[in-house]
Amino acid sequence: MAYEITLVMGDGTGPELAEATRRCVDATGVAINWDVQEAGVDVMEKAGTPLPQALLDSIARTHLALKAPITTPVGKGFRSVNVALRQMFDLYCCLRPCKTYRGVRSKYKGIDLVLFRENTEDLYLGIEFKKGADDTEELIRWLNAHGEKKVRAGSGISIKPISTEGTKRIHKYAFEYARKYGRKKITTVHKANIMKFTDGLWLEAAREVAAEYPDIEFEDRIVDNMCMQLVQKPETYDCLVLPNLYGDILSDLCAGLVGGLGVAPGANIGEKTATFEATHGSAPKYKGQNKVNPTALILSGALMLRHIGEEKAAKRLEKAVAKVIREGNAVTYDMKPQRDDPTAVGTREMAEAIVAAMGRK
Repeated sequence: MAYEITLVMGDGTGPELAEATRRCVDATGVAINWDVQEAGVDVMEKAGTPLPQALLDSIARTHLALKAPITTPVGKGFRSVNVALRQMFDLYCCLRPCKTYRGVRSKYKGIDLVLFRENTEDLYLGIEFKKGADDTEELIRWLNAHGEKKVRAGSGISIKPISTEGTKRIHKYAFEYARKYGRKKITTVHKANIMKFTDGLWLEAAREVAAEYPDIEFEDRIVDNMCMQLVQKPETYDCLVLPNLYGDILSDLCAGLVGGLGVAPGANIGEKTATFEATHGSAPKYKGQNKVNPTALILSGALMLRHIGEEKAAKRLEKAVAKVIREGNAVTYDMKPQRDDPTAVGTREMAEAIVAAMGRK
């Protein structure tokens, strides 16, 4: 019986990447009925929203989505579509594997990290108070009247909620993942030395969960020290669990260790629903040029196959991606030693090479 999966085409270069990835996933032989949906800036004019109701209805029905990149304007316009989907479907775990592939330029070797970012709380929950607004000034007056630390008038304010429930949930997911896939160590990341009532709660709850998994090594690191540790000796770490903001920042840092966002897949996982996406942007300046690297979204497709229990297909697809990258012939310009290499291929041609690699012995 075929799996029902929503395919979100995205905007900018998203549709090209979605088509390339669909072809590679289909080539594994897993039967999928794709429900193709649009989202992002390309549908704003006709739908009045970057998140059409048809898309939301599709994900609510299939509980699975493979999503191409979607543009998020900086400092204006609608909030991130990615964040909205995470909150609407309670996709509490952002899963970000960062793995070295031979043939990708990097200063490091042998890195195999998995990051688990809590998706639904922290500063990204979006509880914000605009500078100068009446409710903001009222909040500032209340804070100044009830606390020792004073907030300046004219400040903008963001609230950082971290709960015991949310913290335990993400850590339990990480420990169960570690058991399932034979990972050896989990490191929780925080700033509990300064933010004692939020990050302190995070650390306390993490330790309570870790006590239930004595077979897996557990440790904690302060976030700034963690950044230094990852730059100095990333090979000593295995699984990292982080609150929302730190997870966003350190997942990009870890992607940089293995060659960049072009090889960084991602998943957002909830109790019932999961979406899979590349962690890079939509690169609208390259739209329609058949130029951008499809690796991250294709590897996200492999994560999706693993999530639905198609482990053999996932391994087959990842092995084919690794082979094409290692050989270095049918890869996009950004994966060549020189970015102006005339032998670089396009998005579509790299996907075709990956499909062909799956047919090899």
